[in-house]
Amino acid sequence: MAQVRDKRPEESKIEQIYHVRPEHMNGADRLFGGRLLEWIDEAAGMVAIRHCEGDVVTAAIDNLRFIRGAYKNDMVVVIAKMTYVGNTSMEVRVDSYVESLDGTRRPINRAYILLVAVDKEGRPTKVPGLILENESERAEWEAGEKRRQMRAMRKEEGF
Repeated sequence: MAQVRDKRPEESKIEQIYHVRPEHMNGADRLFGGRLLEWIDEAAGMVAIRHCEGDVVTAAIDNLRFIRGAYKNDMVVVIAKMTYVGNTSMEVRVDSYVESLDGTRRPINRAYILLVAVDKEGRPTKVPGLILENESERAEWEAGEKRRQMRAMRKEEGF
């Protein structure tokens, strides 16, 4: 794969909207957490593909936190944005909201997804750098470095 130029987080950011339908519900009449996780993973994958302009695989899900439920007929907004890149890996922050008809958004979930760029044979491949333009992006990068260190520590400990 040819080397892709470094990119700003905004260049690969996505926003996806879903309508919660009966087939998305669990036994407690809420959005099934596994369905939301599917939407989160899909959004993170699209951001990573946009960033590296190639194939990716999900390597880890960090800090998946369910804040509140979503219910039938809710509009769920999933926003995903690149926060950190390593040599072959990328971290994507995914925020999910329930949006009311007046446009007000209430958070329901936040997750950090780690993805790895791969070539056609499935081997890890180098990813472009991330151009940080403001304090918020730099803070996300620093937090991403800490999460990377924590993942390395957990791996060393056998988790």
